[in-house]
Amino acid sequence: MFPLFQTSDSMLAVILCLIALAFWVQKFKVFKLIGPALFIIISGILLVNFKIVTGSCDLYGVIQTYCIPISVSLYLLNVDLKKIIKMSQQPLMSIASAVFCVSLVTMVFGSIFGGKIEEGWKVAGMFVGTYTGGSGNLTAIATGLNASASTIAAANAADYVVGMPTLVLMFAAPALMKSSKKFQKLWPYSFTQEELEGDGSHQELMGTDTWSIKDIAILLAISTSIVAISTKVSAILGPEFSSAGRILLISTFSILVAQIPAVRELKGAMNLGLFFGMMFLAVVGFSVDIRGFLGSALTITLFCFCVIFGSLILHLLVTRMLKIRYEYVLLGIVGAIADGTTAALVARYLESGTRSLETQRKCRL
Repeated sequence: MFPLFQTSDSMLAVILCLIALAFWVQKFKVFKLIGPALFIIISGILLVNFKIVTGSCDLYGVIQTYCIPISVSLYLLNVDLKKIIKMSQQPLMSIASAVFCVSLVTMVFGSIFGGKIEEGWKVAGMFVGTYTGGSGNLTAIATGLNASASTIAAANAADYVVGMPTLVLMFAAPALMKSSKKFQKLWPYSFTQEELEGDGSHQELMGTDTWSIKDIAILLAISTSIVAISTKVSAILGPEFSSAGRILLISTFSILVAQIPAVRELKGAMNLGLFFGMMFLAVVGFSVDIRGFLGSALTITLFCFCVIFGSLILHLLVTRMLKIRYEYVLLGIVGAIADGTTAALVARYLESGTRSLETQRKCRL
């Protein structure tokens, strides 16, 4: 009898096993390129279209209602506004330029592609979200706008198809910029080798982190409380604005609570947020009809391409006029189009690439 898995308890087991598998396969290069989010969506689409799991289940409604709001709250519990304010002028200008360029370019191309894509205006909003801070924003905005599962899946797929080659370019950019004499003449504003290396006190990126059950319990208590309060308040706003207002209130309250030092010291918020987000993406995959998905994916991919490369070109023009150091320019757009972790990795490439070139020069001498 098909589907094989239909009940809420069996589907919960399938979702959790799928998430565990998505993270386990990241040790293989092929799946590491795809990433856990797209792996879960594609797996979900295949499972439901081959009648292995059901496309409709009471559990899905619960996950759609609570997982993304909790995930958004957890992600924002690490935000330190004081550190952001203390940043020097140039990185803030670079970030502001990236956000402005993404928003403007998306609006322009949204007016072109909006009528050709189902829920086109929602896709535009989702792209503004994901290219001003990461894929979690795409899902959060999609939830706030009540976008359909097929639209969310197609937007995520387009983000991967266009985003992966862009990511490769971003990792190659530090070495290309540093080695190109033409680029150095065109963009003479940069850091010295000593400035890039700093004082050597920085921590290892993605180093070992220790969790405690106390941290997890407190984080879940804070995030669920914020979601509950935001849901109550948003109900007053009326049905047309309640969904988007709920996400905005959750974001606002979470950032405010994050300004308490003891909250930011709690470990595991980002990982917990990612876990809840993965549960929602599994449900997205289970809700997609593959024929409709393939039909809309091509146009959305073209839209995504125009947004990414249009934003990149405009960002370069704006920051060059402002005479911002190209390291900040690169990290600003990487942080917007990809995420903070990727920007940190590219920053390491900036430092290591400079060291490598310096070593080559010494060897020639």
